[in-house]
Amino acid sequence: MAVSEARRPRALVLRALGLGDLLTALPALRALRRGLPDWRVTLAAPRRIAPLALLSGAVDDVFPACGLAPLPPPDGPIELAVNLHGSGPQSHRLLQSLRPQQMIAFAHADVDGVDGPAWKPGEHEVARWCRLVDAHGFDADPADLDLARPRVASPAPGAVVIHPGAAHASRRWPAERFGAVAAALRARGERVVVTGGPDEAATARRVAVLGGLGPGADLSGRTGPLELAMLVARARLVICGDTGVGHLATAYRTPSVLLFGPTPPALCGPPPDRTQHRVLWSGRRGDPHRAGPDPGLLEISVDGVVEAAAPALCRDPGLGGAVAPDGTSAYGADRGHDLGRGSRVTSGGRRSRP
Repeated sequence: MAVSEARRPRALVLRALGLGDLLTALPALRALRRGLPDWRVTLAAPRRIAPLALLSGAVDDVFPACGLAPLPPPDGPIELAVNLHGSGPQSHRLLQSLRPQQMIAFAHADVDGVDGPAWKPGEHEVARWCRLVDAHGFDADPADLDLARPRVASPAPGAVVIHPGAAHASRRWPAERFGAVAAALRARGERVVVTGGPDEAATARRVAVLGGLGPGADLSGRTGPLELAMLVARARLVICGDTGVGHLATAYRTPSVLLFGPTPPALCGPPPDRTQHRVLWSGRRGDPHRAGPDPGLLEISVDGVVEAAAPALCRDPGLGGAVAPDGTSAYGADRGHDLGRGSRVTSGGRRSRP
């Protein structure tokens, strides 16, 4: 018998980041949910992604949080705090300020009272958080990345979705190149739409104009989280950088062309079994905090992206996915496969959050 709502112990999970970060943490979140069936599992995350967090079935509610900003007092005691946000020490201390009875986090030399495994630089985001919860007795499945479709209508079913924006300037392929890709696909008879948040409207509008797209093709600022999810779920193809929209394509197994740089796909790219995704990567690591597009990202050509899109648009699933010349997956391997000039798949790199 389930514990009554008033007496349910509570687990608070910190993942106060973006959409892609939520989706890469789904396997770990679901492991916690399965291991704590009678608990109230609360996710501390930005309010804007709350609808998708709830759609995952992994959490009961969302506690509004943004980055490492101080958290408001919770409405009751926290029996367990789980740090799926970063390596510490700031995120560890943020959770400790809530005075949880127990805490799950990676070990950090500057934070006492945390008995967890060591942080591994260069580890894939999905594998990292699964390893953390595994170490505390929660059996996580790294392949558990699928997301249920929301019960809303897609604003453009069957369209090619181009998402030119990214949270950091270093990951933004030029709008002029996205526009050229849009024009090439439109010329082949594809319906193309452009997405973006309200602060990306100018970029999306420029891509739509350069692509010669018709009225209504610019969807920037017109889709909430659930509408965006359904747009991706019912898309013919998604073309974007290393962004949350790319992770939505993975979650819905929608064919995609993903442009990586400066962060290697081995850190946060799609898993090898999802062969409908084509990953373009120059093989050059760069500065994720660079003020402009990463030089390696700029090595990816318009022709390379159009070429990589062709298999999905021909509806030939046998040609999807990023593979090395010997047939092995490029995910987690230090090999590459040419997908047009300046576009190959590789791996490596390191990243951590405080």
